[in-house]
Amino acid sequence: MWDILIQIFPYAVAYTIPLLITALGGLFSERSGVVNIGLEGLMVIGYFCTAITIMQLQPELGSSAVPIGLLMGFIGGAVFSLLHAFASINLNANQVISGTAINMMAGAITVYLARTITGSGNILIRSGLTRRTIPVLSEIPVIGRLFFTQTYATTWLVLAILLISWFFLYRTAFGLRLRACGEHPAAAAAAGVNVYFMRYIGVMVSGAFAGLGGGTIMVTYSGEFSGSVAGLGFLALASLIFGQWKPFGVLGATFFFGFAITIANVSQVIPEFAVIPPVILRIFPYVVTLLALVIFSKSSQAPKAVGEPYYPGQG
Repeated sequence: MWDILIQIFPYAVAYTIPLLITALGGLFSERSGVVNIGLEGLMVIGYFCTAITIMQLQPELGSSAVPIGLLMGFIGGAVFSLLHAFASINLNANQVISGTAINMMAGAITVYLARTITGSGNILIRSGLTRRTIPVLSEIPVIGRLFFTQTYATTWLVLAILLISWFFLYRTAFGLRLRACGEHPAAAAAAGVNVYFMRYIGVMVSGAFAGLGGGTIMVTYSGEFSGSVAGLGFLALASLIFGQWKPFGVLGATFFFGFAITIANVSQVIPEFAVIPPVILRIFPYVVTLLALVIFSKSSQAPKAVGEPYYPGQG
């Protein structure tokens, strides 16, 4: 069993990282008071922006095109999220419907652009990030083989973003203002906080992080844009709820789902899992998601004003 864990753990981490950064983005949005159902679509935008950037630049820049591609995915997600921010914050539109529209638009626009540019709906890149083993640290018993062997640079980038996000949310005035806008926006406004501005920041951070999540998929285990992230945006949203809108809770939830996805994907090459019908392993992550939502819905610690439009002067 230990050998199996050593085999699949790097893959579990690789699947976890896009979920984690996307769920962290959703955390910022919902802590500011805006529900972002559009995480799936924003991941697709980042996926596309990263793919097309690397495809265009890689012949000349080689491996240097990869970080530029990730940056463009980050920026693309932030810019596209402005549509959701404007509809939800300025127009007071239904946030669930607006997020659903983002999901529908993102898939259609990116596939159309991919077909226009490449002649097909897919975009291939020559190479993405390379797995690396960290010297010295990989020699640590147990932990070294699990965490510091065959890892991507994006893993450490996202874990750093996790720590920085926790610090900003709970140890800075910015984080206090952002959380206040999601709990009681009228009280925050009375204290001099610009609720509209803080909510825009929250939504744009969610778009940027989701875009980076989509880009991470492209440069790690995918290598090909196909117009879909296979529901990972919705799993990230479920992880946010499962993790009770807390950074380290989200970390635990996304790792759980990432591990479940890994088992489903590698089950046929591991004899111990081959006896289980493949369809059961394929649906396992999604069944667990539904069960988790049912179990934790009664003890939900969602921001009190999440999903509620803010009107200046409301009491």
